[in-house]
Formats: sequence, structure tokens, C-alpha cells
Amino acid sequence: MGETAFVVKLQIKSPPARKALEQIIGAQQWLKIQGPDDARRPDLLIFELGSPPDDDFRQIQSLVDMGAADEVFLTSENLSQEVLLQAIRAGAKEFFSQPLNEEEVQQALAQFKKRKDEPRQRRPKSAGQVVYVIGSKGGIGSTTIAINLAVALAENGKGQSVALMDMNMPFGEVPLFLEMAPRYHWGEAVKNSNRLDESFLTNILVRHSSGVHVLPSPASVDSFDSRTPETLERLLGLMRRMFDILIIDGGQSLGSISLRLLDLSDVILLVSILSLPCLTNTQKVLNILHDLHHPPRERAKVIINRYLKNSDISLKHAKESLHQDVYWTIPNDYRTTMSAINQGKTLSQLAPRAPITKSLRDLANALFESSGHPEKGL
Repeated sequence: MGETAFVVKLQIKSPPARKALEQIIGAQQWLKIQGPDDARRPDLLIFELGSPPDDDFRQIQSLVDMGAADEVFLTSENLSQEVLLQAIRAGAKEFFSQPLNEEEVQQALAQFKKRKDEPRQRRPKSAGQVVYVIGSKGGIGSTTIAINLAVALAENGKGQSVALMDMNMPFGEVPLFLEMAPRYHWGEAVKNSNRLDESFLTNILVRHSSGVHVLPSPASVDSFDSRTPETLERLLGLMRRMFDILIIDGGQSLGSISLRLLDLSDVILLVSILSLPCLTNTQKVLNILHDLHHPPRERAKVIINRYLKNSDISLKHAKESLHQDVYWTIPNDYRTTMSAINQGKTLSQLAPRAPITKSLRDLANALFESSGHPEKGL
């Protein structure tokens, strides 16, 4: 075994899982499983969670805080959203469900090796900003806001390059709203991750007449595989370098992919309306963000869409319910919005002087200074 081999410590209770990992790791000449008498600090710790996993998570958090290993991978039979949230919060780089998928583990180990061989550089100060738009429930206009916010930023005369990424899976509607027929989607990046660079991305992006570069979502989950979260993280980093601002239409998903992108975003716009079900869901999303160690007041901004001053629920009531201020209100104009959607036009094309259009322009200006960076406190 050469001196360059990375040391892997296995804390695995399940015999089948341990055997599978030993076989996978043993086939890699650049990896070595740490023996019981080896006191070296491991490069990688692979830890199996018990049931319930609470004590294990506390132990993992202590190990991470102490720097007991460079990286931690977790595995468990339980793949619930709660466990996934705890894994992210604990600092785990990868999470494997059981029974183990050999290809998934091999790809995770390959990415680990890449990180060790080429240390990740700090994001340059000039990197673009990411705004993630997520709805508290379906049908409340989060896609309309994401699209028209991106257009407002591209048309504000400040020369900012803007991209719009559709993560509303698997029913992304951005091309429909903009009357576009793109040939490609970000699933192409997942399938061709080894080719992912600026040239490849330029070829799959489609430019709208407003100047916004659009990256649609796949129409089928067949485009997903074990590489998807890692590839999308790379894709996000690449788009940060290429564009001043990236708007993500996140739909209502809070799966593993969405959680990772939310974690990497600079601003989170949480869209709601003044109804009890929406405000209840909004509070749940804010709690999830808090669980991810990103206090809502610092990262997430609540946007009330379809706002009516004489609503049964007031803004004051919403604030008290959410324990957080409402950042912005967008006036209700259902007729204009639906007309724009049905014609495949932006609000600035169809009704440039309408109050709803002005509100979205003002939101773009409020979010970003002239430099293109989010306002202080976001």
C-alpha cells in the first residue's frame, strides 16, 4: 500500500453493510481501511446510524467539531426527511441508504478523492448571487415571481447577467410561461457530468428575449441518479462564475436536492398568501431552515403574493403567526397574471405599467444594490 493511500475508518454495525463497504473500499488502491490498532486520524469516517439515531448524531457532531476526520459519510436504513436534515446539519458529506448501492458508494468515494487531490478553493468575491424562490404550497404564484423577478433584474439597465434555473420537478413550467421550446434541460448536465464546463453549459442554456438565460428542468425523474446532488452542486458553482445573478424556481420541493441547493443559496424568497394553510406551511419551512442552522431572519424573506388590503388575515396577524416580518407584498392581479401566462409573455411585455409589474421591479431593486449583490442582512 503506497503512502498516498487515504485512511477510512468504518463504524458499521450491520454485517452486510460492513462487508459491502470493505469490498468496495478494498478494490480501491488509494484507500485503506483503518485497523483496530491504527491510531492515525482518518481521512474519512463512514458511520452507520442506529435507531433511534439521536445519540449517534450527537456523537458525530462532536467528532466533526473536534476534527476527528476530514470528512464524514453516513449510512442508515432510515431515509426519512428528518434524518436527512440531521445528517446535513451534522456536516455529513454523503448519506447512503441501505442496502448499499455499490455504484453510489463508488461515485461518492471518487468525489472524495477529487476533493482531497484538488482542495476546494474559496469562492471568489466576484461570484454571482443565488436567489432561491420556494412556495409554501402549490398554485400560489412562485413560478410567476421567479420568472418576472429574473426579467426585472435583466431589464433594469444595470448590465447584470441573469440566469433562471427551473427546479420545480418534475412539472417545471418556466418554458411554458415564456413560450419557449428548449431542446435541453439540466438533466443533460447530470448525464454528462464529466463534460460539465462553461462551454457545455452555454450550449444547453436558452436565451429569452429579455436577456435571461434559462435552464429548464427535466420532464421526468428518469434524468436523476446518484450523481444528481453532487452534479447540481458543481452546476451551481459554475453558474455563479458565469452569471451575476441566478434565480432558482424551486417549486415546493424539500427533497435532498432542494435542501442542498437551499443551503448554498444567498437569499431565500419564501412565497405565501394570506390564508391559514399557506401561513402554516410557511412556518414549517421556516422551521426547517432554522434546523439547517440558517436562521430565517438572516436568509429567508417572506413574500406575500396576491395581497389584498381587506383580506380576512392581516399582515400583522401573519407576522405574529410566523414570528417574522413580511418582507414584501405583491398586489393581487389575477387577470393580468393569467393573461401573461396564457400568452407566454412576461408581465413587463404585457402590462409594463401595471401595479404588479412595478411591485416586482421594486422587489428586484430592494433585493440588490447597484453592484448586483444582495442588500446587507440578506
